[in-house]
Amino acid sequence: MNSITHIGVLLSGLAGTAELSALAFGGALVLGTLLAIFRVSPIPPLAAAATVYVAVFRNVPLLVLLVLFVFGLPEIGLLLPLFASAALCMALYAAALVCEVVRSGIRTVPLGQAEAARALGLTFGQSLRHVILPQAMRSMVPPLGNILIAVVLSTSLAAAVGVAELTNGVQTLSLRYAEGLAAFGIAAVFYVTITLGSSAALSRIERRVRIRR
Repeated sequence: MNSITHIGVLLSGLAGTAELSALAFGGALVLGTLLAIFRVSPIPPLAAAATVYVAVFRNVPLLVLLVLFVFGLPEIGLLLPLFASAALCMALYAAALVCEVVRSGIRTVPLGQAEAARALGLTFGQSLRHVILPQAMRSMVPPLGNILIAVVLSTSLAAAVGVAELTNGVQTLSLRYAEGLAAFGIAAVFYVTITLGSSAALSRIERRVRIRR
């Protein structure tokens, strides 16, 4: 292979993977937290809607969702760029996983904390924001880190619908130069580097959180 040309293609794909991962996980973190709040809220319709959302998105394969989003949204008049469709789909999918992590984290906070917050006159929202969520976050770091790594690895599925990311770049090189083994080997090194780097960063965050307890 012409190493300079091909490394450029792989680096471009790596940048696409990083961007897709950041958008998907960031969106999932926001939406998943909101869904978790709905699930523990005292308002039955919100709790029911969040429960249905989680049940649906946790039981449909991500690849199926990607195909539905990329090729189905234009059929109903929603025209989004390919990359944006993939990022939105992955965010919605991962939000169901984040929701369960956040909900479990909220459950780890002693009930007395919520009762004390209510005794002080705090509303449900204020109790979550100021008392419960800050404490719950300490137990959420490891599972959220696992979701982040899963999102990074799942971006490879976006290649199936033509999104320009790392695996897509490898497939392009494989078809063009018939040297797919070397390209996939380099891609594997990139994925391992990303996931190990993410794990190390999350471990540092977890240690800092534990020190502050």
